[in-house]
Amino acid sequence: MKFVNWHYLSRIIALIMVALLVAACAPAEQPAQPPAEQPAEQPAEAPPANDDAPAPPPADADMSTVEGWGEAIRAQFGGTEINVAMASHPGTEAMQFAMSDDFTNLTGLNINWRVLNETQLKTDILLDLAGGTGQYDVIMVDGFWMGEFFAAGACEPLMPFVNDPAKTPPWYDFEDIIEAYRKGISSFDGVQLSIPMAGETRFVGYRTDLFEEHGKQPPTTMAEFLELAEYFNGVEDGLYGVAMRAASGVHCASGWMTIMYNFSDGFINQQTLEPTMTDPGTIESLQFFVDLLQFAPPDVATFTHEEAVSTFLEGRSAMWLDATALASRILNPAESRIYDKVGFVPTPTGPAGDAAALAGWGLGIGANSPRQDGAWAFLVYMTGRPQAKVYVQNGGTPTRDSIYLDPEMVAADFSFPVQLESFDRAMALVARGVSWLPPTEQLGPMLDVVGMYANMAIIGQISVEEAINRSQEELLEMDLG
Repeated sequence: MKFVNWHYLSRIIALIMVALLVAACAPAEQPAQPPAEQPAEQPAEAPPANDDAPAPPPADADMSTVEGWGEAIRAQFGGTEINVAMASHPGTEAMQFAMSDDFTNLTGLNINWRVLNETQLKTDILLDLAGGTGQYDVIMVDGFWMGEFFAAGACEPLMPFVNDPAKTPPWYDFEDIIEAYRKGISSFDGVQLSIPMAGETRFVGYRTDLFEEHGKQPPTTMAEFLELAEYFNGVEDGLYGVAMRAASGVHCASGWMTIMYNFSDGFINQQTLEPTMTDPGTIESLQFFVDLLQFAPPDVATFTHEEAVSTFLEGRSAMWLDATALASRILNPAESRIYDKVGFVPTPTGPAGDAAALAGWGLGIGANSPRQDGAWAFLVYMTGRPQAKVYVQNGGTPTRDSIYLDPEMVAADFSFPVQLESFDRAMALVARGVSWLPPTEQLGPMLDVVGMYANMAIIGQISVEEAINRSQEELLEMDLG
């Protein structure tokens, strides 16, 4: 097992036990459309591991086709059972209900599914790691967990699998996966720990009818974004300039981060992990966020992403800045009043240049798994280029350039080209050496703190300066390393 930090594990055991007591009070989430027979609640015991010394691929195996690759996998691992632990998510449902049977028929590998809510999933993975049992072969990993999982050694590094032609056929096309996803949410400290399976960046939605009527162009800079929000605020009865998430805590921190990196490199130095709340660019970004939300609905300080997108698709705001993953709702005639009068542009450029949000999920291999080659075969099939369209058409989120450029997919969602451009903005941040999700094990508590004080500034309870200083003081008291 690589990268295991046993000192770190001993520190988290107590926290895990507390989490277990909390998690035990809630049932595991299950996908909305279960098959006729429910998957086993607990992974069945797998047969004796055969991945320690797998049989070589057949000499005549034709790895250039999916069928030939499947025959080779069947010859090596047919009959093996792999245990897959994933969060309840549309991408999970696409794999479990639309793709898994074909995978088993092709490769002879059987899948034991364990689908949990996010908290239970993380707890189970870390307990499995601490116990050294290796019960989970494939694990679904949130980008927010990368720093913690890297420190714990929870995930097997994947580039040795990617670079092995005996394990990864040419049609898999690793480079086709969106670069910002590969480098921004699935890697840590240069180590590839997962393969992207779902995620988002963020972009601006705007009402084309209003912009045309008033002779306005969508924003290209943050200054224009603020000016347009002010202009449209109240130009019609019940109309606001913008809608964004800003509820106290993580939601507010996330909303602020949507524009923060266009002004600075964030609220911690990502090399030294020292708080940088008092950096002039960070201060400017919070002041901008507070000023912008003057032109949002009066209850914006209670908005999660749900209230923000609802405000926009109901036509009550001229603009909206949030997740690309929500575009399908805005374009859905059954849900949106503006589905036929909406346009999208990437996150506007700020004083620090281009940047955009980046978050999401990946599939990794458990570091303790004795069936790692079988687990990799699962990843190859589920995240490979040949099955990418099937995955998206059954509810999965695109993670490949080829899907965003596919004419059929673009015809179904005209926001795809803008989403792809927005991922370029996200990659510009990665190229600056900055992760949109700060690489600290204390990410959750840190976001709670800065999001609480930023929210207080939005509602006028404290000044921007006081919000900055209080956040800096509390972050200095945290062990961000």
